Parts: sequence; C-alpha cells; structure tokens
Amino acid sequence: MTNSRWFKALTLALYAMAFFSLGVYVHRSLTKPTPTASGTGGATAASRPAATAKEGVSTPDNPFVKVAEQVTPSVVNISTVTSGKGRPAAELFRPFGNDPFFRDFFDRFFEGMPRQRRQTSLGSGVIIDKGGLILTNNHVVKDADEISVKFASKQEAKGKVVGTDPKTDLALIRVSAKDDLPVAVLGNSDALRVGEWAVAIGNPFGLDHTLTVGVISATGRSEVGIAAYENFIQTDASINPGNSGGPLLNIRGEVVGINTAIVSSGQGIGFAIPINMARKVIDDLVKRGKVTRGWLGVGIQPLTPELAKSFGVTAEEGVLVNQVMPKSPAEAAGLKTGDLILGVNGSPVKDPRHLQRAIAEAEIGKSIELTIMRDKVRRTVKVQVGEIPAS
Repeated sequence: MTNSRWFKALTLALYAMAFFSLGVYVHRSLTKPTPTASGTGGATAASRPAATAKEGVSTPDNPFVKVAEQVTPSVVNISTVTSGKGRPAAELFRPFGNDPFFRDFFDRFFEGMPRQRRQTSLGSGVIIDKGGLILTNNHVVKDADEISVKFASKQEAKGKVVGTDPKTDLALIRVSAKDDLPVAVLGNSDALRVGEWAVAIGNPFGLDHTLTVGVISATGRSEVGIAAYENFIQTDASINPGNSGGPLLNIRGEVVGINTAIVSSGQGIGFAIPINMARKVIDDLVKRGKVTRGWLGVGIQPLTPELAKSFGVTAEEGVLVNQVMPKSPAEAAGLKTGDLILGVNGSPVKDPRHLQRAIAEAEIGKSIELTIMRDKVRRTVKVQVGEIPAS
C-alpha cells in the first residue's frame, strides 16, 4: 500500500517536470529574436523604429486645411454694445412691496430716474472689400451703439454701419484700414447641390475662428419664420451662437452663404442666406444706403388641391391673385383677381414666396413677362415693375 502511494507521487512529479520543460521550450521559441534579412546581426524588425514624417514636410493635401488657410484671415469677430433703458428704479426698490401708499411714494421719489443697462453681443462677419467692407447679419449689429471688429491677426478696429436690410437679415459695416484687408471670394449659391461639402467659419461662443464641416442639406428653404424674404441654404455644419454673420463656404473656399440661424430644438439644422441674394443687398446698400425692391401690387395665395383641380393644374404650379391694388403696376397691366400666375420671364412659379422673391429682385422700371392663366386659358402679360412703397 505504501509502495503504491510512492509510485503515484513519483509519477505525478515526472509529469510536472515534463510539462514545465515543454513550457520553457515553447516560450523560448516564441520570443527568440528573428535574424535580419542580411543575416549580419543588425537590428531586428521589432527593434527598428517606425518611419516618421520628416519635420517641415506637410501632410497630403487636405481640402479643409486649404479652405481654413485661405478664408480664415477674412473672417472677423464682431462684438457690439447696446445701451437701453431698463425698468424704472422705483420698480427695482420697493421695500414695502405693492402697498398702494408706499408704491405711490416711491414712484414719485424715483420719477425720472430710469435704470440704464449695457448689453453686449457677439457675432461674425466676412470681409468682402479690401477697403474694409464687412458683410454680416442685421441682428448682429441691430441698435448697436458701439461695434468692435477683431481680425484674425488679433488687431481690432471700430466698425460703422453702412446700411442694414431687416427683410433679409443682412447688414454692411465698414472699418478704416491703413493696409488692404484680406478678402473672401464670393461664389455662386445657385450652383449648389444637395450633398456638397459645406464649411462654416465663425466665432461660436466667442471662440475665435472656429471651423466646422458638414454638407448642404437642402436649398430654397422658406417658411422658416426668420426673415421676410427667405430662400435659405440648410446645412448640418455646426452653427452656434456667435456664428451669425460668418461665411458658409464650398470646398473651394468660396462664400456661398451667410450663416444666420439654427433650429434650437434640433441638432444639425442650420440656415444660411444665399450669397446670390446678398449680392443685390450689398450693391444697394453701397450705392444708396438702403435696399430697393420691385413691386407688382397684388395680393396672392397658394393653391389648394381643390383650386388647382378647378384650374387644371397641380397644387405646386402657380399662385392665385386674390387682390389687385389700385394704381399699382398690376392694375396698369390688366391683371385681375382670380388670375393664376404661373411664371416670371419663363421661370415657373411654385409658391407665393417664390413669386415674392422674383418680383423683389426684378429691376425697378423694367418690364417683366408674366405667364398667367385666366378662364383656363394661358396668356402672357407684360408688367412694368414698380418700387415697393416704404409702408
């Protein structure tokens, strides 16, 4: 019995030694250095350092890097200060609440002592003229008493409003510059296609010259409720407070829009004013200090499916005239209530805002050709465009 136990113990010990020896052999085989290809005892592949990029040599061309280097110098930070009257001091100091006796006493005591306050805001802009002309949003500089412009070079200058256009939310300001300023190239927003790269540069939350990248999500957006004349570019490039007035760029670094708003309840939904719409505003503000727009003098409404069926057209074709104003260009041209306007100078009209923009951008005093339908018969009418009344 005793011999049997010793035999088992010896057997287990031999097995343990065999497994241990096998483990040592495998470990050495796996970790043994591999000789170099030349067999000269040089450094092994594992010990050679990885190839690194040479200092001073740029990485392969990156289009976004190019856009940043090309456009950033022409993007500015705009800060404004607005003075306004706050609540009267009597409302701010009423230790006895709204007790009628004491309220009357404090109202009289503090009468004529309005509380002044200074509000500051931040926005962006883009230099469009080497002499110091900067395009931005109207809401960035609205009612501003002081405008400060900070350049990419960290230099600052005072800005002065050249003109504003609340109906498109655009504004022009000017700074005095001793040297020529870097100017951004204006592109063609009409050539944009959904899916193209979009680059936004601005100063979100005061973070100077931040670049974000996305795509063109849509074009021709209206009914957004931001401005009277809407034809927005939609993008998912991040636009945040402080980006307003900054440029939206294509992959070539051309300005295709001016960033203006976001949908606060969503993510990745921002809007920019097309640069082609801004061109006329720029020209008018520089030449006249105000924007002039064309006028027909008609009231219009969209087509309902029922009305479209009665005219024999689709609901997305044309707008209905529901009013012709007296002594207007429309009356002079013979337009009537109930006419269906289908096109302007050969371009189809899809909705009321489309017609509104087309007429507003028409040259005042020039004749345009309207395609209309009356009594289910198509006809052409020439109208001399008037200037929209100031009221």
